[in-house]
Amino acid sequence: MFPIIPANTATASFPENDEGIFGFGSNGSNYSMTNLVSNAGVVASDTAGVGTARRHAAGCEYGGDKGIFGYGFDSSVTAVTNLVSNTGVVATDTTGVGTARQWAEGCNYGEDKGIFGFGRAVGHTAYAMTNLVSNAGVVASDQAAVTGTARYGLDACEYGGDKGIFGYGYLGPATSITNLVSNAGVVATDTTGVGTVRYVLAACSYGGDKGIFGYGSTDGSDYFSMTNLVSNAGVVATDTTGVGTGRFNIAACEYGGDKGIFGFGTTGPSTGVSITNLVSNAGVVASDQAATTGTARYNLAACSFN
Repeated sequence: MFPIIPANTATASFPENDEGIFGFGSNGSNYSMTNLVSNAGVVASDTAGVGTARRHAAGCEYGGDKGIFGYGFDSSVTAVTNLVSNTGVVATDTTGVGTARQWAEGCNYGEDKGIFGFGRAVGHTAYAMTNLVSNAGVVASDQAAVTGTARYGLDACEYGGDKGIFGYGYLGPATSITNLVSNAGVVATDTTGVGTVRYVLAACSYGGDKGIFGYGSTDGSDYFSMTNLVSNAGVVATDTTGVGTGRFNIAACEYGGDKGIFGFGTTGPSTGVSITNLVSNAGVVASDQAATTGTARYNLAACSFN
């Protein structure tokens, strides 16, 4: 006998990670320490760093329940990566693949794979190439430059359960353009920007199939807290009035399966903070959480796991 499946039973099962991790960054010097995020959005104290201390790294999920940090700047741009297990343990450096760069960003796609994209060299040369991450955490060589605008200081997140979006960034002036990522890891041409132009912001998924961009700066002298929601069809909404301390050079990740968290950042030149702002499963950003016990820093990265 075949089992009886009730009508309207949902069959989709997109990975929704329960915990998160902030890692690396700077505040006068480069760090490699990490801070785990519980499934209740509580940020833990510092975990001793593993791998090359660096800033301007990127992070994304892979394998359905693991993560990866990649690229960044130590004494120069690098392409090294560090895998994150499904218990939040960061591995030692893996030899870098692809063009060494900083201020790139990454997101999940295809349910169990990841993608790093864009970024810049030591100077102001911006890139538009991408590097796919397999469901085993293996980073592929450079993909031919996408038809999107080369830029850096952007961010990315998952939407629609199995797709991604890169958005905002700096290309001379700041911008708000976005580029959708298909469930096969193909990056689309530019979509006209929505919302306040800015860069060095953060993004994460929420609600199981939606995303959110938040915070950032237009020129390094202004600090925003506004956000822009991303629908499950990849449509970016206009600005939502900001909540919490305006800042930039922050990071964000998913936690609790369907919620998100913005954390750390800077409120001025070399002024790192460790405050966080939780994002509900409806995309509502909460006021500042009391400073965590983690080291105040900025230029860090984040991803979810487990």
